[in-house]
Amino acid sequence: MNSRILLSSFCLVVSCSMLAKVARGADAVSTDDGKAACCREVDPDIARLLKNAERLYTQFKPKEAANELQKILQRDGQNFEALAKLARAHIDIGDMIPEAAQGGRDRKMKEYRTAEDYAREAIKVNPNSSWGHFYVAASLGSMAMLSPVAKQIDMAGEIRSAIEKAIALDSQNGFAYHVYGVWHRKMAEIGKASRMVVSVFYGRSIPTGSLEKSIEYLRKAVALNPTVIVSRLELARSYAAVENWSSARQSLASIRDLPIKFSDDAKHKEKAEELLEEIKER
Repeated sequence: MNSRILLSSFCLVVSCSMLAKVARGADAVSTDDGKAACCREVDPDIARLLKNAERLYTQFKPKEAANELQKILQRDGQNFEALAKLARAHIDIGDMIPEAAQGGRDRKMKEYRTAEDYAREAIKVNPNSSWGHFYVAASLGSMAMLSPVAKQIDMAGEIRSAIEKAIALDSQNGFAYHVYGVWHRKMAEIGKASRMVVSVFYGRSIPTGSLEKSIEYLRKAVALNPTVIVSRLELARSYAAVENWSSARQSLASIRDLPIKFSDDAKHKEKAEELLEEIKER
């Protein structure tokens, strides 16, 4: 197995782009994190800028949203919500840069590193919020797509650690459960031969995953965010991986009547129908 093939296969294992896409839907960052409502002073200008940033973000304008969030940091350099949402915005900015464009790969990596920096700053401001750790995982997942194999392997462990912290801090963070569920399936699907190759060539071991845990975490994600289409699609894929065809079909069929909320939902609905057709006789 040459390094290019291994790089491609391992990137799928880390499920890099999935982290970033789930991050787009994670609109639960709040100024309430770590502060009691009775003790919080609301700056009306900051509130206005946050509202503007969120409006621009939902219009798929992450650069413009980031500009509004930067204005908040000029007034309050430790504003947790601005820091966390800047991490989210820079992940999206990086995603929008074509890798094939001149300098595209370097520009993408720069945006993802910037996202990681903001996420880690958010953790410094409030280490007890789930969302700072979640966006660290999301930014690392994006960077892993562009990294050498050895670095990807290291990042897989870092991603797991960040997601576990996010879940430990907020048992209701359905997006974190989604990421961890897919992470477990991707890790569990790596064969012994591939693990041996990685061990021999890179002197590292790939983290192990569990299909049972994948299903458990994705079921939790669906329970917490029942209208998030991609969580139901990934749950169906995990059911299919253990050949629980009836549960897989049920999960896929439940997607049909769900509303489209995020930019990738139409594509996810198509994928669900394709998989349902593929397994309808199983």
